Amino acid sequence: MGVSGAGKTVVGTLLAAALGVTYLDGDELHPAANVQRMAQGIPLSDDDRRGWLSAIASRIADAKRAGAGLVVSCSALKRSYRDVLRGADADLRFVHLMGDPALIEQRLATRLGHFMPATLFRSQLATLEPPAPDERAWTFDVSDTPESIVTQIMARLS
Repeated sequence: MGVSGAGKTVVGTLLAAALGVTYLDGDELHPAANVQRMAQGIPLSDDDRRGWLSAIASRIADAKRAGAGLVVSCSALKRSYRDVLRGADADLRFVHLMGDPALIEQRLATRLGHFMPATLFRSQLATLEPPAPDERAWTFDVSDTPESIVTQIMARLS
């Protein structure tokens, strides 16, 4: 979880490979209307996110029922959003990728091929509610390499 440009996709892909489980990029579950809004620089509302979060929660619940591991990347910016996801699996663990806003903005400025424009970064940062201690979240600084972050996650899981 984290704001756009924090490295969720890279870290999530590497973590899923390290764990030998499926990786799901939550962006793939956004309805076309959400993608269009974001591409136009319009921040999503809680209502816009409701169906998207439900779709992600459904995938998490399916994996839980199947006894299969799953790594999902999605912003999960607010506690209420994380509560929806936790409703699918009470044992859900969050990895919060955070860092210096200037570093993340720099990454966004050089990112190609993503529908989310860098102009929405500040609205995501304003929306972000860092996880509380009771939320089963580990926070990592994105100034570390993705490989280092995954190594630290794997050590904590051991």
